[in-house]
Amino acid sequence: MHSPSLRVVSPASIFNLFCLPAMDADLDLLRQYNQSLPRYTSYPTAPHFTQDVGQEAFRQMVQHSNVVSPEDPLSLYLHLPFCRQLCYYCGCHMKVTHDPARIEKYLRYLKREIDLLAPRLSSRRPVTQIHWGGGTPTLLTPAQIRDLGAHLREQFRIASDAEISIEADPRGLTEEHIAAARSVGFTRLSLGVQTFDAQVQEAINRVQPKRLTRTAVRWARAHDFDSINIDLVYGLPRQTPDTFADTLAGVLNLAPDRIALYSYAHVPSVLEHQRLIPEEALPEPTERLRLFGQALETLTGPGGYRFIGMDHFAKSDDELAVAQRKGTLRRNFQGYSTRAGADVYAFGLSGIHQLSDLYAQNAKALRAYYDAIDRSELTVYRGYRPTQEDRLRRHVIMELMCNMELSKAAVEARFGIDFDRHFEGALGRLRPLSADGLVSLDQDTITVRPSGRLLVRNIASAFDAYLHNDPTDEQPTYSESV
Repeated sequence: MHSPSLRVVSPASIFNLFCLPAMDADLDLLRQYNQSLPRYTSYPTAPHFTQDVGQEAFRQMVQHSNVVSPEDPLSLYLHLPFCRQLCYYCGCHMKVTHDPARIEKYLRYLKREIDLLAPRLSSRRPVTQIHWGGGTPTLLTPAQIRDLGAHLREQFRIASDAEISIEADPRGLTEEHIAAARSVGFTRLSLGVQTFDAQVQEAINRVQPKRLTRTAVRWARAHDFDSINIDLVYGLPRQTPDTFADTLAGVLNLAPDRIALYSYAHVPSVLEHQRLIPEEALPEPTERLRLFGQALETLTGPGGYRFIGMDHFAKSDDELAVAQRKGTLRRNFQGYSTRAGADVYAFGLSGIHQLSDLYAQNAKALRAYYDAIDRSELTVYRGYRPTQEDRLRRHVIMELMCNMELSKAAVEARFGIDFDRHFEGALGRLRPLSADGLVSLDQDTITVRPSGRLLVRNIASAFDAYLHNDPTDEQPTYSESV
């Protein structure tokens, strides 16, 4: 395929693309709103979970959901935490291992955990979505992938049109891995790439020749995967607009169905291994904006992708884009989701269950995880039970994050409130963003303007009571919004 013509853009181009004027004002605006904010994969967010809500609350909620919604769909998440080596930029809950016996032990316990929870769920509930994340799920052997996939099918009723996705590292991936995943029903493949530049790869301890990614994409298409996603990261050490342009060109040549473009969050105070990245090698804030601007202009221009919001791009006929146009797009701990209304049940270390009236997280330490299963107990160790106010604010935040528009009248009818009176403080926080052209505040509708999609976390955060009710509270560390 012919490489599209790419150019290095100025920060002004980011906003010119969305009809905003004046380069200096654009940069000032992005700097002003580039704040540490939640990604709102849940509301309230995980730092607010507490051990006061644990296994008993989770058991009761599972039982309750089977009574009130015995045929509602399910989404399953499996966490496979192991990797071959540590990538210095990584923020995932992972463990490095080269011991096959350690992986095999984890899989035995993972299947036992599935066996403990599955019988508690109504057999009439179809599974419409499955995601294997990590870590590196493809660190499993092809035989292990087949075995674990078959085990899920023995325990759950998986819908014929279920979206089943797996994360893969092209390093060490074989065609047998791809064939094994397809044989147990996987339809989507997500490839970790981050960058094609050799110097940046060395700086983050993830050397991955481009040919490995090209080959993985070819295998996935040969085995009839419905969709391929590629993950990229901007703001990495030694990354420049010129080298990033080469990465973008390489990705467009592969023509994935989706692209996830994440901003590198450098928080060495939280993730000690990030201290291996020298801060002087990181792009300056203005340079980071150039990198994001390049990606935005390239992917939505020559690439022909739709900017879903925040960090996701999809082809116009992709399910993400279609769901957003229909107003049915949602977010969960795996990011944007097309399967609205499905409770998420998580298996494995650190996995988070997302039910309509409860969040619950599994143990984060292997020993605690194994001990719970040895006692024939579920592995939940903390959680959160949303209040009615939480559910109201979650609905508002998710509508803005996913569908970019909110009807006040619809919220009033659903929750029995006077919207303007109830959210007087939030609307006040939105007025400066409205003045800056990021959001429209009409009598009945709040609409994220095209330029506001860049800063949708800022818009959503206006409704986050935990950020604003007591500003003296110490806030968790979140990634920056740009």
